[in-house]
Amino acid sequence: MKALLISLAFVAILGSLGTALFFMMRGNASPQDESQKSARMARALAFRVGFSILLFVCILVAWKLGYLRPTGIPAGA
Repeated sequence: MKALLISLAFVAILGSLGTALFFMMRGNASPQDESQKSARMARALAFRVGFSILLFVCILVAWKLGYLRPTGIPAGA
């Protein structure tokens, strides 16, 4: 369950990054369309930053509450 939630958060982060790329690469000629494209791209990147911060905070809270336990190389080894 934990891995599924973290995976879904990563998919949301990558999806918003892909959306920003889509809006950046779309070709429009008029200046009004350019400003609209820039606003959409900035919104998608803002969502990506928000998702990343939310994922980081959730992982820290889960670690603090004992839901996640660090594994790996012991300290001093």
